[in-house]
Amino acid sequence: MSRPAGGTVFWPPGDDTDMPDIVVRRHSVHGMPVDQYASALRERLPDREVAVARTPAGERELVTDAAVVTGSAIDESLLGRADALQLFASTYAGYDHLPLSTLAERGVALTTASGVHAQNVAEYVVGAWLSLARGFLRARRQQRERVWQAFQATDFAGSRVCVVGLGAIGDAVVERLAGFDVETVAVRHSPEKGAPTDEVYGYDEVHEAVADARYVALACPLTDETRGLVDRSLLRTTHPDCVLVNVARGPVVDTDALVDACQRNYLGGAVLDVTDPEPLPSDHPLWEFENVLITPHNAGHTPEYYERLADIVADNVRRAEETGAWDGLENQVEL
Repeated sequence: MSRPAGGTVFWPPGDDTDMPDIVVRRHSVHGMPVDQYASALRERLPDREVAVARTPAGERELVTDAAVVTGSAIDESLLGRADALQLFASTYAGYDHLPLSTLAERGVALTTASGVHAQNVAEYVVGAWLSLARGFLRARRQQRERVWQAFQATDFAGSRVCVVGLGAIGDAVVERLAGFDVETVAVRHSPEKGAPTDEVYGYDEVHEAVADARYVALACPLTDETRGLVDRSLLRTTHPDCVLVNVARGPVVDTDALVDACQRNYLGGAVLDVTDPEPLPSDHPLWEFENVLITPHNAGHTPEYYERLADIVADNVRRAEETGAWDGLENQVEL
């Protein structure tokens, strides 16, 4: 296997070389068996050998000759044994938990699952907004208590809606707002690129973006710029009826500031699929607020997860075969 200067790996080096094996790590996604993922890969790449690592020892053995390893993570120890590795295909959209510098030093390409769950996360966001607008959390509590009592709700239509982050998920959220008769604004890293919204702001203008918004969704990556983005200051800027939905990463929100905002009635409600810390301790005050809905980081679940992910990985393997380089891949991270 050739590894030219500069870290670029070419494959296959010649006609006499077998196609590389693909190793699926044993870590499931959303509780779905990895056998489903392996089967989806085999369907798309019938001439490749796809192996599922069942145990830590099995992983250590299988990765030594594998050109492709796919899973939620890979550590330094396993990387040290993966002599033939050319691609780590992460089964997660985020990659801040991976040993990026080591992957770069080894010349290993990295791809993510970005976009695989955009559709279902967008449905989660819109569903969360509608649930709080129509008072479903209060209705559920009254049902449990067998209380028949009318209550007031609000309209979603006519509202100003802000989406922070315009990656695959943010775009999908905006797309699904088309039929709701709302004003849309977006916050993105490069506002000069424009957006499919009525207005677009940079992160330095986030206060202006959320000032009149009744509904805000966080769908941005966790970076130095976005860590603690929703702090005490921003939560003073938001409208008291604002419903905040976080499907980004927990540390994008200052948790203590959020608790304070809920205690002081500075927010209309919050729906959190991610928290900081995560999982949220059972004695945390966020569990107690009636207008806060918490889900266990599963907004991205879809029964089609492995099928969509296998499409990306298989296309990338075929692209590398056609071009002779593990470069220019879908969802590839620049290392």
